[in-house]
Amino acid sequence: MELSHEKMITMYRQMLRIRYFEDRVSKLFAEGVLPGFVHLYLGEEAVAVGVCSALNDDDYITSTHRGHGHIIAKGGKLDRAMAELYGKKTGYNKGKGGSMHMAHTELGILGANGIVGGGIPIATGAGLSAKMRGTKQVAVAFFGDGGSNQGTFHESINLASAFDLPVIYVCENNLYGVGTRQSKVRKVEHIADRAVGYAIPGVIVDGNDVLAVYRAANEAVERARRGEGPTLIECKTYRWHTHFEGEPDTYRTKEEVAEWKAKEPIGRFEVYLTTEKIATAQELESIRREVMDELEAAVKFAETSPEPELHEALEDVYA
Repeated sequence: MELSHEKMITMYRQMLRIRYFEDRVSKLFAEGVLPGFVHLYLGEEAVAVGVCSALNDDDYITSTHRGHGHIIAKGGKLDRAMAELYGKKTGYNKGKGGSMHMAHTELGILGANGIVGGGIPIATGAGLSAKMRGTKQVAVAFFGDGGSNQGTFHESINLASAFDLPVIYVCENNLYGVGTRQSKVRKVEHIADRAVGYAIPGVIVDGNDVLAVYRAANEAVERARRGEGPTLIECKTYRWHTHFEGEPDTYRTKEEVAEWKAKEPIGRFEVYLTTEKIATAQELESIRREVMDELEAAVKFAETSPEPELHEALEDVYA
């Protein structure tokens, strides 16, 4: 599959935007600047970017509690996302969603979700809606390995398979559900093997290789748009930080973390881009500076944005 120069550079920029955003969020949270809980996506950038690069603007995604990366990859702006984390009025959800509940329907982002596996049936419903309306839209459900043990996972995929719904189920298998290693709570080694029970394709991909993720996602998207139903994609990856910021890292060895950091996706893609002469080291450095400038502007935007008014607390409440 041939990818254009522009496409690959955009993918590189998107991964950097997620990496720098999350790095800064980690520091801001440690300084006590950000309210609430924060779950970071560091190390998993290739999954969100690889998948979302295969989508159209009007396609849908649902996310997890680790959702900043998905939102940025689907086209979210750093300033509005950062303002949301600050709890400011200019955030994507007027400061009411925070880290775990960010959504923006105009970008097809149907919400991050604090419930494990909670986005899976929502994406399935979006796929059903697209099919009933006769559009060529697809819906992607991002979820973790822990989410694949939820009943909603099995119910949703069964329904999507039975109705040939245009849904892509993307499992970000980072080895741990909170602090529990997956081998302690699941007998099958590969989550993609569960696709066999629902007569749909199950694909395993290196989740730290953005091009491999893109190719798998693009094939699944094309299949869904042809009306051939859902695909389950398992991306083998790793989160660098603990389940949530501030949590002691007592369940992983330093050697394991170091091993996975050595496989980190952005450095690998930089080597590919320069080796294949798609970009020079100077061009990549220029992109890094541009992203850093964008991030600094986003932090300033969030810091100087107004707080929501007290009377707004009960607005946008539907249930």
